[in-house]
Amino acid sequence: MATSNDGATFARLRAAGFKGAAVRLADVDLPRIGALIGVGEDELHAVIDVESSGSGFDKLGRPKMLFEPHVFWRHLGAGAKRTRAASLGIAYAKWKPGNYPSDSYPRLAQAMDIDVEAALKSASWGLTQILGENHVELGYLTAADMVVAFCGGEAAHLAGTVALIRSKGLAGKLKAHDWAAVARGWNGPGYAANRYDDKLAAAFAKWNRIPDLPWSPDAVPPSAPPAAVVPAPVATAVRVELGFWARIHAALSRKTKVA
Repeated sequence: MATSNDGATFARLRAAGFKGAAVRLADVDLPRIGALIGVGEDELHAVIDVESSGSGFDKLGRPKMLFEPHVFWRHLGAGAKRTRAASLGIAYAKWKPGNYPSDSYPRLAQAMDIDVEAALKSASWGLTQILGENHVELGYLTAADMVVAFCGGEAAHLAGTVALIRSKGLAGKLKAHDWAAVARGWNGPGYAANRYDDKLAAAFAKWNRIPDLPWSPDAVPPSAPPAAVVPAPVATAVRVELGFWARIHAALSRKTKVA
């Protein structure tokens, strides 16, 4: 498992409003990272487009994030914390469609005042909106570690995406363009109500018409993502452990390739 912060690192990033380096993907990142699970850049583009409209960061430079009160309810469990969260309207037992503000960060702040790790686990993050509760599948010890890395750049978002695709057994489905199976595996059985499979198919068709960047699987593996840096006026840089990317690549490479 990879840890990218010591607690103080996350605290500094939180104080900065989750504004890190926010480095966008390089063109070569898509084919290189896709090769780890045997898919091309068009397949990854499709998932990214549907989940985040092509960008992992909002206009303020924060990771795109959606806080899920029904997930927070589950992670808090019965007790005083859940009671307090429910009284604030940031935890409830069942998902409520359309019950989302335009900015989820104020809700996240309230939730972290109750339980930091449970709050981070209950939000979906980045390019493909990965719930923090999936941090173990991505190779992180905690959801806070995952969030620190995600604030640094989209390469970490995409690394997490391929790790989760592999963990869910969806690499073969994605490679075969079985969009219904991918949609079900990624978003659950309710995917059809939002035509998620149709949206994936349409996004793939769009990108498939655009020539891919030439790249060979024999090329060197992806380099480590840049360190996350908190902008002024916060003086202290938020550091992301550069060895994270190398460990993710090595871990994925050791696993049996999903056909």
